Amino acid sequence: MQPTDSKTSTAPEATTPESARQTITIPPNKKKSKPSSKTRRRLKEAEPLPFSIDGLSHDGRGVAIYGNGFGVDDGHIEDKHGKKVFVSFALPGESALVKLTNSRASFEEGDAVSITANPNPERAVPPCPHFGVCGGCSLQHWQPDGQINFKQSVLAEMLIHQANAEPDTWLAPVVGDRLGYRTKARLGVRYVAKKETALVGFRERSSNFLAELNECHILDPRIGFDIENLKALISTLESRDKIAQLELAMGEQIDGLPDGNQPVALIVRNLAPLSEADVEKLKAFFAARSWQLYLQPKGADSIQRIALSADDDMSQQFGRLYYQLPEFDLTYEFIPTDFTQVNLSVNRQMTKLACDLLDLKAGERVLDLFSGLGNFSLPLARLVGETGSVVGVEGSDAMTARAAENARRNGLNNTEFYSQDLTHDCSDQPWANQGFDALLIDPPRSGAWEIMQYLPKFNAERIVYVSCNPATLARDTKALLEQGYRLTHAGVMDMFCHTGHVESIARFEKVAV
Repeated sequence: MQPTDSKTSTAPEATTPESARQTITIPPNKKKSKPSSKTRRRLKEAEPLPFSIDGLSHDGRGVAIYGNGFGVDDGHIEDKHGKKVFVSFALPGESALVKLTNSRASFEEGDAVSITANPNPERAVPPCPHFGVCGGCSLQHWQPDGQINFKQSVLAEMLIHQANAEPDTWLAPVVGDRLGYRTKARLGVRYVAKKETALVGFRERSSNFLAELNECHILDPRIGFDIENLKALISTLESRDKIAQLELAMGEQIDGLPDGNQPVALIVRNLAPLSEADVEKLKAFFAARSWQLYLQPKGADSIQRIALSADDDMSQQFGRLYYQLPEFDLTYEFIPTDFTQVNLSVNRQMTKLACDLLDLKAGERVLDLFSGLGNFSLPLARLVGETGSVVGVEGSDAMTARAAENARRNGLNNTEFYSQDLTHDCSDQPWANQGFDALLIDPPRSGAWEIMQYLPKFNAERIVYVSCNPATLARDTKALLEQGYRLTHAGVMDMFCHTGHVESIARFEKVAV
């Protein structure tokens, strides 16, 4: 549930409230915060309680305290005074009625069901009618500029707390598409016999049940506004109760390239073989939209493309998808199961920003760790020119091969790609001993702690660190500072608008001895 008070109108442009910058609380561990069935039953019958929202948690929830402005007559019993409550859909400075959803010894959780006074100037009307029920988003009640400014304050707090560090320069937040941006997702599917309809979408908040969606404003509109038709299609299948999941991947339409006129791919996870009639229904639906169709009866190795026309290239397991970085005259090819950035508009700006921060010169050598399909490697190679070189290192053999192929396809001859387990010291490998002027690292959420232990051996003068987890970026920043680097720049990028996730970037420079 989300606040429905009439005062929650669309907010004007504003900066992050001072209270948000000053009061950021670490939220409880999700595993520890799951309420028992007994607690759920008790709280379900309880009336909402009034609270004043004093600050925010790192995931963007409001934080209230029992006894702050309210007493026993308001339901704030004395034994609970001082206890924190994490409130979804609430913003700093607001007074809210809160329906409690979880109660533990050290904290409670709840949802703001109405804003009774002092609506935050950054409060906005959620664009999606399913917000508050669907677990795909958590911050649509907040004006997007406020969200990203808050996320920058979270990064700042973590850098100070974990690394005792502040950058010389804070970068302006990178902002791109804020609705209809998500090009990769897995959607659950379940047929509900009593309602004679299929559910397609994300899970409900804090639940294993699928949300009943008709549209999604975060997904790319090619899928987000076709959910009702997907539901209707699945409901007509003979095996409608055997479809468990849809994995989707989308690229850009580039006519003239193989599969370039089929920029949307869906992998249908079918728990039982489909009848010929079901396959024909799927084929007709997908062909009408120029989508690529795949069936997956078992593991990833069982994924099979289904031909929709005589023009489909069936020589390989997967068809091709594409995205471009026009700034660098680059076109990338990938397959539906590859990792790619979910927000293409932010990715274009992010790659340019990373290159700008490295300040590369012709002839320099660059090392790109966790290089994937070459998202950063290829722009870097453009900048250092034929007299320079880029070495990309990635843990996946398939992605390493994809990066090399993308470099070849874009006419780049100054790149080398290697497959390597980066959790182990690889500084003794031949590719690692050639000396590097600059280094780019884009690790998974767990960060690059293992690499920090041997990173000085690369002797790079400049480092750009791209992160999808500010906590591990802050942790690794401490290690870099201890190894003789200075934090010159830091900032955030709005890769995951309306969610609690944030993409960060930081630049380090070796301190002259």
